[in-house]
Amino acid sequence: MRAAAVWPGAVRAAGARSLESRLVTSPTPTIGVLALQGDVREHVGALEACGAVGVPVRRPAELAAVSGIVIPGGESTTIDKLLRAFDLFEPLRAAIRSGLPAFGSCAGMILLADRLTGGTADQQTLGGLDITVRRNAFGRQVDSFETDLVVEGVEDSGAQPVHAVFIRAPWVEEVGQDVRVLARVEAGEAAGRIVAVRERDVLATSFHPEITGDLRLHRLFVQIVTERG
Repeated sequence: MRAAAVWPGAVRAAGARSLESRLVTSPTPTIGVLALQGDVREHVGALEACGAVGVPVRRPAELAAVSGIVIPGGESTTIDKLLRAFDLFEPLRAAIRSGLPAFGSCAGMILLADRLTGGTADQQTLGGLDITVRRNAFGRQVDSFETDLVVEGVEDSGAQPVHAVFIRAPWVEEVGQDVRVLARVEAGEAAGRIVAVRERDVLATSFHPEITGDLRLHRLFVQIVTERG
C-alpha cells in the first residue's frame, strides 16, 4: 500500500511547534546572590530582569538549590569573615571548584581570585579564577570614578560601551593562560589595567554593573548558567 503523502508545510509547522515547545518548557535558571553584604537587591533585580529567578543565599542549603552564584561588592575582608560565620566558605569554595558558574563584582572579583595582593594577613579567597588581584588598586573611596568600556562578549559594547562605576575597586595584575581578558581601562592613569575577566563559567568585574541599569553583563551570566544546564 502506498504511504500517504505528507504536506511539507505540515512538517515545517510540526517542527516549529516542537521548537516552540522546547523553548517554552526550557527551565528558567535559579541564580543565587550571596546575601551577606553589598548590593544584593540590585543584583537580584538585574537577574530577574534578564529572565532568571534570583534568590538571596545565606545558608549552605540555599546554595545547594541554585545553578549559579553572584558575589556582590562590599568589603572583601568582611565578606570573608561572614562566609565563615555562616558556614558558607567551604561549601561555596567546593561548589565553584566543582563547576558552579559564578559572577563576582568588585569585592566579588577579589573573592574569586586564586591570588591576592594588598589583602590583610589573614584574608583568604574562594578562588575559581587563575588571576592575581590587587585589592583597592584604584585608591580610596574618594578616588572612585566612572568610565566607558568595551567588554568582550557583551553585545554591542563597541557601539554602546558599558558604563562602569569603580568604587574602591581592585584590578587584575596577572592572568593565567586559560583566562580571557574581557575589558581594560582605556584612558587615564590606569589605562591598560584589566577590569573584567572570564575563565570557563566564572566571570568577574572590578566595577559594579548592578547599579547602572545596564543589564548586559547580567544577561551574559544568565546565558552562561543556562548553557551549562
